[in-house]
Amino acid sequence: MSTLEIKNLHVSVDTKEGEKQILRGVDLVINSGETHAIMGPNGSGKSTLAYSIAGHPKYNITEGEVLLDGENVLEMSVDERARAGMFLAMQYPVEVPGVSVSNFLRTAKTAIDGEAPALRTWVKDVKAAMADLRMDASFAERSVNEGFSGGEKKRHEILQLELLKPKFAILDETDSGLDVDALRIVSEGVNRAKEGTNAGVLLITHYTRILRYIKPDFVHVFVAGRVAEEGGPELAERLEAEGYDRYVNAVTA
Repeated sequence: MSTLEIKNLHVSVDTKEGEKQILRGVDLVINSGETHAIMGPNGSGKSTLAYSIAGHPKYNITEGEVLLDGENVLEMSVDERARAGMFLAMQYPVEVPGVSVSNFLRTAKTAIDGEAPALRTWVKDVKAAMADLRMDASFAERSVNEGFSGGEKKRHEILQLELLKPKFAILDETDSGLDVDALRIVSEGVNRAKEGTNAGVLLITHYTRILRYIKPDFVHVFVAGRVAEEGGPELAERLEAEGYDRYVNAVTA
């Protein structure tokens, strides 16, 4: 059993007008095997939370802690966070020209595990995971995300998740830009990865449609850089019916 604990996290970014505070004291605890959905309007700080945990240099941690099994994640480099068991699926995955998907995946697996996977077993695992995600085998030799559609990029993110087997997966709007079929396939991949490793999942989304496939144990409403309300799956259903207005109005009142 592992635990990811976010304690009183405050985060700001530098802008032309000066420092702008985004997160204003976030507290959250995620245990192995749990799925936590973070929902909220645009600009509420959801993606900031994801990238701050992962170590993006744009974000300044001004207060608070992020602990992975008692270890301070914020004192780790980005690669150390990955080796410790953190994984981030980005909303807009970047292209890496000249680096094939197969080389990228094996290099990442070697870096995380400290040794290269046995080639025969690895090739078999990659092919099986790609087939489950309805990815043509030819994608293994293409440059990472170069010329991929939005849905293909998201499938590649989940391919990484299945093969790298992190302790905690942070999925930043993995459902954005997906059609109905791709949403189901990607969601099934997340569920397989979680079931195979008992990983904890932090799922960031605007909409409940992905929650029909990935069932959350807990739902957290983010507004103005804070958790405005917490609950179970029924909270997501209420948000679908009512929206975020009452939370936003409470902040601006």
